[in-house]
Amino acid sequence: MAAVIAETGWSQPKLAAAVVRVATESGAAELTGVTRSHIAMWIAGTQPSGSAPRILCEALSRRLQRPITPGEIGLGTPGLPAVSEWHVDTLTALVDLGSNNVERRRLLAGATYSVSGLALPHRTWWDEAPDRAKTRTATTGRRVGMSEINAVREMTEFFSRRDQRQGGLDGRTALHQYIHDDIAAYLGGTFASDQTRSRLYAAAAEAVYLAGWMSFDSSQHEDARRYFTLAVKLAAEADDEPLAGHVLRAMAHQATDLGYSKRGVDLSSASVDRGRYTLAVPRERALLGVVRARSLAANGQQREAREALLLAENDLAAAEPGHEEPSRVWFFSEASLAHETARTLWVLGDLRGAETEFWRSVRTRNAGAFGRTHAVTLGFLGALEAQQGSVEAACHVWSQALDAMEGVQSGRTRESAVTMRRMLSPYRNRGISAAAEIDERARGVLARVV
Repeated sequence: MAAVIAETGWSQPKLAAAVVRVATESGAAELTGVTRSHIAMWIAGTQPSGSAPRILCEALSRRLQRPITPGEIGLGTPGLPAVSEWHVDTLTALVDLGSNNVERRRLLAGATYSVSGLALPHRTWWDEAPDRAKTRTATTGRRVGMSEINAVREMTEFFSRRDQRQGGLDGRTALHQYIHDDIAAYLGGTFASDQTRSRLYAAAAEAVYLAGWMSFDSSQHEDARRYFTLAVKLAAEADDEPLAGHVLRAMAHQATDLGYSKRGVDLSSASVDRGRYTLAVPRERALLGVVRARSLAANGQQREAREALLLAENDLAAAEPGHEEPSRVWFFSEASLAHETARTLWVLGDLRGAETEFWRSVRTRNAGAFGRTHAVTLGFLGALEAQQGSVEAACHVWSQALDAMEGVQSGRTRESAVTMRRMLSPYRNRGISAAAEIDERARGVLARVV
């Protein structure tokens, strides 16, 4: 433990403060009083109890940007190494994630986002995944065919379009229930052929991925990470590399948004590895590429980020109208690419370029079908204007963002409203009517979004 702590460069008081932050985030009230003395006792050999080992490992993992296990710092049980999520049976993981135990769901909803959980399995795991699905014993008497596969696809498309219009908070619970009741029964059934099994696993992976995305949009980040991990496992067992890349891209997006740039790069690199990029259609390649660009920019790799942006632009340009594409990429358009490009340029310090791209996104998006993302884009654009000192311009854009938030239930739009109030706080007592109006409207959004 002492060696790992030394690697962080933290003093014992700083580590204690980091443990308290993670404990507070997790709702582990019993650890919010951790001090330097606790750290010293743990280093000396006292075994922390309860959730302390997990919280301590998470604090260290975040600092070092790599997974730290209890065993690595002397807190594991000898002879009983932790089992990676990747090596838990897929159906077991699905049942566990969908447990009806109220306390279990409450704890998961408030669980800390696990950086350790982002470590990906070795190459052999991916190679062996399809065979694991083929040899899995049926657990239900359900005979699965194209009608079940089509039902999953139709339900996923319904929730996907609803998510784009109204946000992840609206309908998320219903999708989770469908996955854990119906899809779980299909996955445990029998299949007429290996092709039928693969198609069902791929359809299930897309539904589970969407559940993760809706959790991410609801700011339930550990819940989202677990669904994403399960979706990758299902995609691997379906032997669908582009689909696995699609989900890994979402994991990279989330990690980058949460400030874990090194993990974002690792995940986005994995999303374009092997056939995940080369076998994907141009539209999906562009999606993978632009998320990779932003993760690279956040990690300080400016040249690589700009190269990735150019490639993503070229890939989307190569997407032919009417060409057969997976339904999961229906939402990705010029407006989507412009939004992510703007965020990347903002990180790179090109504020003028970012502003141009945000406006391109606003101008080219179908706001009716993509209400949530439209509101988020306008929120970012207003923040960019405010950062440059253009308060009146920011308020004008934020007014449009707040209009777009009507009927949207999203953690990301809520974060946008929080940003508005924070950036306008210096102007509250200066008699700027536009700032006062936006502040009051944003407060109203925060009061109604739960």
